[in-house]
Amino acid sequence: MIPAQAKLIAAIRGALGPKSVISDPHDIAPWLVDWRGRYHGQSAAILAPADTAGVATILRLANAASIPLVPQGGNTSMVGGATPPANGSALILSLRRMNQVRRVDPDANLAIAEAGVILADLQSAVEAAGRRFPLTLGARGSATIGGLASTNAGGTQVLRFGTMRALVAGIEAVLPDGSVHDGLAALKKDNRGYDLNQLLVGAEGTLGVITAVTLRLVPSIAARAVAWVGVDSPQVALALLRRLETATDTVESFEIVPQILLGRVLAHIPDTRSPIAGKHPWHVLIEADSSDAAAEAPSLLLERLLGSALSDGLVADAVIAASEAQADAFWRLRDSISEAERASGPAVQHDISVPVDAMPDFMTRGAAAVEARFAGTHASAFGHLGDGNVHFHVRAPTNADAKSWYADEAPQITPFVNDLVVAAGGSISAEHGIGQMKLGELERLSSPARIAALRGIKSGLDPHHIMNPGKLVPLAPAPAAP
Repeated sequence: MIPAQAKLIAAIRGALGPKSVISDPHDIAPWLVDWRGRYHGQSAAILAPADTAGVATILRLANAASIPLVPQGGNTSMVGGATPPANGSALILSLRRMNQVRRVDPDANLAIAEAGVILADLQSAVEAAGRRFPLTLGARGSATIGGLASTNAGGTQVLRFGTMRALVAGIEAVLPDGSVHDGLAALKKDNRGYDLNQLLVGAEGTLGVITAVTLRLVPSIAARAVAWVGVDSPQVALALLRRLETATDTVESFEIVPQILLGRVLAHIPDTRSPIAGKHPWHVLIEADSSDAAAEAPSLLLERLLGSALSDGLVADAVIAASEAQADAFWRLRDSISEAERASGPAVQHDISVPVDAMPDFMTRGAAAVEARFAGTHASAFGHLGDGNVHFHVRAPTNADAKSWYADEAPQITPFVNDLVVAAGGSISAEHGIGQMKLGELERLSSPARIAALRGIKSGLDPHHIMNPGKLVPLAPAPAAP
């Protein structure tokens, strides 16, 4: 342990009590590895404050000693964003003890949750008050509110409600010097200059520590309908989406899945079956929800709209779930794609976005370009067509040695895919963040103006660079020797 770290740990234990420091290596070990198992770090201790005042004390002491901290919630980052450096230079700052839902206000459609509240627990709390927090993702049982805000998480309902940024109405945070920003008030108008709340959303813990969030709620679902549709192409899928958007504002999810990925799910995931007969080049999963029990039932709405699309030849086949169990079975097919992909062999994954109208062409032409450049690979895309974000996977050639392929060819594939994304006016990170995995590509592909702004904001708020080192913000080059 670095002597300065030992001194800091002792000071924090003395100020906040024994529960504020975890130093047993066995207890620390699970939090040193990222969710995907790609990044491994070292840390002498986990600092675990119980409240905002404790976070402020830790940051004030760490800042004075110039000791880096890595904020961590559920440790579900897909890009190594919550993994400490391998050299042991940083301590982990866990927000998991701060797990209280401070307030649910159904009349104002707001809730205040501390950073360590698990998403599923928040959803249960607001549902008990007759409201809903409309953000859903696979890690809902472990992802925390602070982490979701810090990474501007997305999920399957962005089409209607937006990303976490749109759902955050206020933030409480501790800045690197230990000062507390109280921005929890849900002001509809606030014209005092830079919006610090929104600056902290998506900052990946590099500008401070989010300790609590005011969140926007919506009425509970009175009725929902889930449909599975077979289509000939992503272009047809987008035409169907535009038709639905013209007719209704109740569509919350519009997910696209190619036949090859559905086939892998059916092959590798027990007790799954295709909702429709025959094989279709592409499939679409649609969910429509209504909070008004007196309105047209979503099932009748989708039956009417999809019936018209079938009559017009826009779609090849469609079925609407006849029960909640069947609706959940449809969603299981979509949610099992990543698991089925892992069981199918080595692949590299890309979380990308392009303008919605450009996405169908990107999905087909981008995949063809990758397959032409890297012989034997297979590229496929699936996900949130409605908001222009898909997961673009490139699978290794059949019988390829995973270790050598990941070492030799995979590092060439990602820059190639990212170049295609940028050429289409898109982003190399749609919802997973930059973390440490995409740091080099962000610097390579960003304009000098963007990089300069990121560095300037980082240095302005965190001059000692103690917050989440090696994540999101590319380091400035060292000055040349005189």
